[in-house]
Amino acid sequence: MIFQFPSLIETGIQAGKYAQVWSNGVPLSIARDTATGRFVSHAIGLTVNNSPLSPLVAAPNFIMTGLQMYQNQQNFTALMGSLQTLQNSLGVLQATTALIGVGTVAGVALTAVNLHQTLKLRKEVEQMRLEVKNGFIDLKQALKDQGAEIRQLIEQIAEDIKFAQHRTVLVRAYGLFVQAINRLRSAIQLQDTSRRNAEIDATRGMLFEALADYTNPHLLEEICAAGQLRRLECSWAIEQAIVTTYQVQNEVSVVSDRLKQLQDKICEDAHTIIDRCESPDELDFLFPELTRIHNHDLLIIESWHNHVSWVKSLSPSELKLLNSSGFNNSETIQTITASEVPPEQLIYESIAKKSHFHSLRDQLSFMFEPELRRKYEFYVSQQATNSGYRILVPSNLQQASDLTVANLYYYFKLRDESPKEVENVMCQ
Repeated sequence: MIFQFPSLIETGIQAGKYAQVWSNGVPLSIARDTATGRFVSHAIGLTVNNSPLSPLVAAPNFIMTGLQMYQNQQNFTALMGSLQTLQNSLGVLQATTALIGVGTVAGVALTAVNLHQTLKLRKEVEQMRLEVKNGFIDLKQALKDQGAEIRQLIEQIAEDIKFAQHRTVLVRAYGLFVQAINRLRSAIQLQDTSRRNAEIDATRGMLFEALADYTNPHLLEEICAAGQLRRLECSWAIEQAIVTTYQVQNEVSVVSDRLKQLQDKICEDAHTIIDRCESPDELDFLFPELTRIHNHDLLIIESWHNHVSWVKSLSPSELKLLNSSGFNNSETIQTITASEVPPEQLIYESIAKKSHFHSLRDQLSFMFEPELRRKYEFYVSQQATNSGYRILVPSNLQQASDLTVANLYYYFKLRDESPKEVENVMCQ
């Protein structure tokens, strides 16, 4: 990842006048004057694999404007902007469950709310061309260009009693979240410290209550892998809002701990969702979206964690210097436009032509469970040695792509099984 600073700061960095701050070998989203040590700017953008950062759930402002453990108008504005981003994302992600429904789901429905379509819907909400009402949007209007089949599916799901029960819970949860955000907005403006903290504590309680609805295990068991992903994405957004309540109270250790927990939880949830994936249609939906979450959302949370850990390590004099810094960046963050086909979708379409369902599903698991890939590498190396393939040694396999490792694993695993068993697996 590469942080982008305002052009004036970038020029100063190249000339040696300014320097990007690093902590424990990790770059941070802040620059300082090399001569005076004064902090001069936050980053305004970040690129990942030569593309602008564009997360699905997380709010880029958490690292771009560096929400410090101090109060000023700039950080208040950044905080509110980040929470609004979370609210917009949560509303759109929840709204798409009205097409995914409960239980199994048609492939055409997943195509209508895939990563590309969801990003476009979020942009429509951000630009106020679509209204989120009680945590849902008018999908018939939003997807009017998708055809009669989609409109019919929306009507069918709306009449489903099971989904109606889920919808009631989601409407309540979203309402609690919005109330909590509004309450937090007022709370952090209170001048009296004890009253401010009491209100923030109450806000956090509301967020935890909303979180419990989205992560209700009984409800999650009733929906398919795609539906689970949507619910859990909503929970990850709420988790970030909870973290901000601790951050505005300067509870640095708690913030650091919860961000680490959130990273672990996203990986664990992703692994659970992938294990529940039962069809190519579901995998077509899950693969690009979980890849975006791995490459963008987790990166934001990790950078946020690194930034908080750095603030925690500052001496009192350094912290005072940071608190006194005022950044007035007028340049905006570069983002991927919603009209572009996401690169994750293009990459998936490319590798899908060279693999099969089980291999592709395992390749997705590799992202969130690196230890699984190492187990596959060991198995392939062991089988290759027994078969006389000398090139497939551990050092070479470590350099190979996920596609290669997974395909080799199934090649060796299936070659000695009956032709019928091979055919059954490869055709799934």
